Amino acid sequence: MLFKLPRPFGLALGALAAATLLSACSTGKNKGDTHYVARDVSTLYNSAKYRLDSGQYKLAAQLFDEVERQHPYSPWARRAQLMSAFSYYMNRDFTEAVSGAQRFLAIHPGNKDASYAFYLIGISYYEQIADVTRDQKVTEQARDALGELIRRYPQTEYAADARLKLDLVNDHLAGKEMEIGRFYQRRGQWLAATTRFRNVIDIYQTTTHTPEALERLVESYLALGIPEEAKKAAAVLGANYPGTKWYEHSYKLIREYGAGV
Repeated sequence: MLFKLPRPFGLALGALAAATLLSACSTGKNKGDTHYVARDVSTLYNSAKYRLDSGQYKLAAQLFDEVERQHPYSPWARRAQLMSAFSYYMNRDFTEAVSGAQRFLAIHPGNKDASYAFYLIGISYYEQIADVTRDQKVTEQARDALGELIRRYPQTEYAADARLKLDLVNDHLAGKEMEIGRFYQRRGQWLAATTRFRNVIDIYQTTTHTPEALERLVESYLALGIPEEAKKAAAVLGANYPGTKWYEHSYKLIREYGAGV
């Protein structure tokens, strides 16, 4: 489900004459709007805004691009760069959205709307996250982009939302580690499985997967013949998640193994 971003700048253009907006709305139909016709910057920008408000996101993005192309040195060009990226995002063209936001940051790194550009990059990756059975490169990109936003602009509204999404991203990445670890367990590759479960505990310890990772460490350590390590994992599990099925299972495994508790 597409997460609808708040728009930068508020898109408020009250200083423009009403006649300008009407002129923008009546410019050619659809594809005709993007044909090269020299237009004043306010008319062109408002034409793009009208298409955006009408849900014609791809056409809006093309028109915002045209603002920059025809009027590269105007203040409108800077606005249009980010609005183009936003329009591509709304069209689910996430590659173009990321590219546009990155270009905005490269040209205007200190701009007041830089935090929004970082947010747009992070959320574009976030929208592409696949299930844990698939490659997680885009999930890692979402984690890195959201983390960079939080690091650079910790007090912004965008960072607050990014923190919530970062928790979900980390849970997803932990889920991938668990999926691989369980695969190694089924094949009897206990050392490889242990590495994956340790990753969950060391890197993603605040996620929902930690109790299971600890229990599966108990299983793996016992299978490897190192009950002392299994007891340590079970002790951590009991201290932090005493009422879970994972601790009950770990306790039972250690007793059956004869290692004591």
